[in-house]
Amino acid sequence: MKVHYLEIVASDVDAVCAAYEAAHGIKFGSADPLLGGARTAPLPDGGSIGVRGPLRDTEEPIVRPYWLVDDIEAALDAASKQGALVALPPLEIPGKGTFAIYIQGDVNHGLWQL
Repeated sequence: MKVHYLEIVASDVDAVCAAYEAAHGIKFGSADPLLGGARTAPLPDGGSIGVRGPLRDTEEPIVRPYWLVDDIEAALDAASKQGALVALPPLEIPGKGTFAIYIQGDVNHGLWQL
């Protein structure tokens, strides 16, 4: 298992980014509109971390890992067969891949296919 993208939704994006930069020596870029306005930073293993603000009034702060998979449809189907609720079916982000979100055990999980 490999986390391809770690998404953090926070009310104070700049403060979270500054804390990660100071503690971990990474550097966040400017907001990426394709990732909901997330400021992103590369991780040593080839993945990335993104910090963004809520996209709607009802969105709560969350940390959501997106696991890299070879076949997003098969992985989502397998999770569904274990009782997971599909919160967002596969959606392509041009030039970045396809992602999906499911909820299992009250925890948000993401899948990412390149």
